[in-house]
Amino acid sequence: MKRLMLYEIDLTKTDRTGAFPCPKCGAVISPADESQNVYSILEKKLKGNSLEKLIIQCKCGSEIHLVGFLKP
Repeated sequence: MKRLMLYEIDLTKTDRTGAFPCPKCGAVISPADESQNVYSILEKKLKGNSLEKLIIQCKCGSEIHLVGFLKP
């Protein structure tokens, strides 16, 4: 049975473009890449009208929870 790998990335700690490497395979995930060749969007979580969390899946199968959209 294959184990699902879950990671959480705080976008406030990435470079200013929002790009970061997948914690498992190192593939560069960038918000500018809309091709979905490297990752696919699984779910968007909103708080009111603001994006709170984006859950994506890398091509390697890792599930990545992106946080840091909301400012405290």
